[in-house]
This record gives sequence, C-alpha cells and structure tokens, in this order.
Amino acid sequence: MTSIEQSRVPVLLSIRGEQYFDGVDPDATELMTEGTMELTAEGMTLTYEESALTGMEGTTTTFQVRGPQVILTRDGGVNSQMIFEEGRQHTSLYETPFGELTVDIQTTRLRHNLTDRGGVMEIKYSIAVEHTVTGRNCFKIRVRRR
Repeated sequence: MTSIEQSRVPVLLSIRGEQYFDGVDPDATELMTEGTMELTAEGMTLTYEESALTGMEGTTTTFQVRGPQVILTRDGGVNSQMIFEEGRQHTSLYETPFGELTVDIQTTRLRHNLTDRGGVMEIKYSIAVEHTVTGRNCFKIRVRRR
C-alpha cells in the first residue's frame, strides 16, 4: 500500500443542496454516498462518485479544502471547476455534453469544522451563467468516517 492510499480514509457523505430562484419555493436535494477523505499539505480533499440520482453518472466530484478556499472539481461525464471563497467572485468554465458555459460564483458564506474525524462544511453562493444570475445555492456536506 502506498502512503497516498494509507492517508485516504473511507467516509460517508450526506450532501444537501438547495437552490433558490426568485418567487419559487427552494428546490432541495439530499444525497447519501460513500467517498474518501484525504489530508493533504494544503488541507483536505473529499472525493465521491456521482450517481444516476444526480444526473451526473460517470463523474468524479472532488472538494479540495484549502484554508479560505474550497475548489469543487468534476471530471468525467461533466467537467467543471468552481472556486468558493467567501466575499469573492471566481469565474470558471463549465463543460457539458451540449457545450461550454462561463459560470461566475459569488460566495457569500463558507464555513466548515472538518477534521480527520469528519465534520460539516456549508457553502452559500450565487451563480451566474454567461454573466446572468440564475439563482442562489447552498449546500451542506456532513462527513463521517466509516
């Protein structure tokens, strides 16, 4: 076993996502899935495989927690990178089977108490596609060692 494999621990992830659109009740989804947690020199990495439930089957999702920043990367059927940093806006490219979109992420809240034993991460942000705000989102991820 390599040292990288030893530093990855199996975790259970409870992911709740909420989307808010003006004049419409929030749309909430909740997903329980297995993944891995790895402590890195920069912080921590959480990884899991998307399923048919999320509509992104064949995609690996990774959250890199690095101090005040969280980087969400998706590789596979959907390819994207979103950078969350409280009080800052980051622009990235979102690749879909139908083409590429420019996505602006404005993070209003980023909190976590993640340790090598697990914890909770909450991110609230607004998203603009092609520079037009499409809604506000919030997700909360609970991490428990298996």
